[in-house]
Amino acid sequence: MTETGARPALSFVIPVFNEEGNVGPLHAEISRVAAALGRSYEILFVNDGSQDATRDNLVAIAGTDPHLRVVDLDGNFGEAGALSAGFSVARGQLIVTMDGDGQNDPADIPRLVSRLESQGLDVVSGRRAQREEAFLTRVLPSWIANSMIARATGIPIHDCGCGLKVYRRSVVQGAQLPKGMNRFLPAILGVDRRRVTELVVNDRQRGSGASHYGLWRVAVVFRDLPSLPFLVRRPLPGTGTVRGLGAAVVLLSTLTLLATFAAAIHPATLLLALASGLAAGAAWAARHNITRFLAARRQGVFRVRSVLDGNAAAQHRDRGRGVLGQEPAPDVQPAALSARR
Repeated sequence: MTETGARPALSFVIPVFNEEGNVGPLHAEISRVAAALGRSYEILFVNDGSQDATRDNLVAIAGTDPHLRVVDLDGNFGEAGALSAGFSVARGQLIVTMDGDGQNDPADIPRLVSRLESQGLDVVSGRRAQREEAFLTRVLPSWIANSMIARATGIPIHDCGCGLKVYRRSVVQGAQLPKGMNRFLPAILGVDRRRVTELVVNDRQRGSGASHYGLWRVAVVFRDLPSLPFLVRRPLPGTGTVRGLGAAVVLLSTLTLLATFAAAIHPATLLLALASGLAAGAAWAARHNITRFLAARRQGVFRVRSVLDGNAAAQHRDRGRGVLGQEPAPDVQPAALSARR
């Protein structure tokens, strides 16, 4: 990072939850890659309410590295909330996101940055060619879900689950992502499909610890798929769409019940009951997620307890328990870097 107040060229945003064994090695790798790029940079680790020594390890590193900033959240808000918090604090012209488990390889970052700048793109996303995960329980369901996401959104990304991405600042500025919506990045940011591409990147085994994700996440992705055609629009749908979808849920649910009862006389109506039931479910899912997005814009999706800055005055900005997503008041006083919660 350059002098206080200057905007760095790159911001690395890494959400972490209980990654005490991974933050040190990952910070060292990112630092080497960033130094080799020869640009000003900052590294932001977003501590999403970790219950192990993750925060302590990051605070110790921040005391020795002026490029590191530790964004300490006031609770566990999920990866989408942690990314939103990182986007709000990041100052770089380009924003690089990575997973905190060490599976993304920082050595791939220069290629992604070069592709974005040379082709005038807004987003370059990593695509894991060789997945270091179980095929039947992780890789195959992920492939199916990503294919459906690409079809539903029209955005040519086939590995939304890869955390390694490079964004122009304008794309993520002000983003408030409801819980779980990080699975649909970058599509739900409203990007132009012509300004997005992906590159094959290296996928490594987790450095240490256990995965925080299970097969249940695939089911949630399928539940949310009907919402995507609405969520990729800009501007986002408003309360009128929510009311319309609510009415559709009531009508389709009623039709489903009537068709189910009628099946005792006319068995063919079971097909109508099934179709209307599926349509009711899709309308409900779309209404549910549009409502969540509207609430996120009003209320925010994260709360930052403090930002530990290893650069100038070892700044600790304590935001207390303010409004979700709200920036700190200008009169907040700095404290020692080692200040605890």
